Amino acid sequence: MKSRIIERRMLHRGWATLERRVLDVDKFDGGSATLIREVFTSGDAAAVLPFDRERGTVLLINQYCAGADAWVLTVCAGKLDLDAPEAAAIREAEEELGYRIGNCAHVTTAYVSPGANTERIALFLATYGAADKVSDGGGVATEHEDIEVVEMTFAEALGKVRSGKICDLKTIVLLQHLAALERGEDVRR
Repeated sequence: MKSRIIERRMLHRGWATLERRVLDVDKFDGGSATLIREVFTSGDAAAVLPFDRERGTVLLINQYCAGADAWVLTVCAGKLDLDAPEAAAIREAEEELGYRIGNCAHVTTAYVSPGANTERIALFLATYGAADKVSDGGGVATEHEDIEVVEMTFAEALGKVRSGKICDLKTIVLLQHLAALERGEDVRR
């Protein structure tokens, strides 16, 4: 099955782009259909959940997210820019959390919302300890980041998933992946 872009029209170009696409898409019955879709592009990203197994804690951030129009408790994340995914995760951990991590374990890379968004996000787990702290974190001022670093027990974070207080999908995926690892489940692909 194939799809072909017949027409593209840029609707907005800023921090992200919004494009109108006219597509010819093969159908399962052997025919084809012409579809009109708006596609959002903001670039690929990486996210990391640092955990301290010895103390049973995780590092999260609390920051304002325009899409939710709320302050959201989430793992630290950021755009790849020109970095490889692991390098971006390490960079974001230092900028946002104030910790220099270097032992990222790749969990998965997936589309955020493939129906209308081209973004893929690489998800990582990493360990951390007190010796890894290099600053107070809080984000990059020139990027207008205002981030609160939140350290909590892993059990408390899982409770916040169950109660809906953690409602960010990448954070839920990483916390549940870590929970499966802690239970000894084989989560290899």
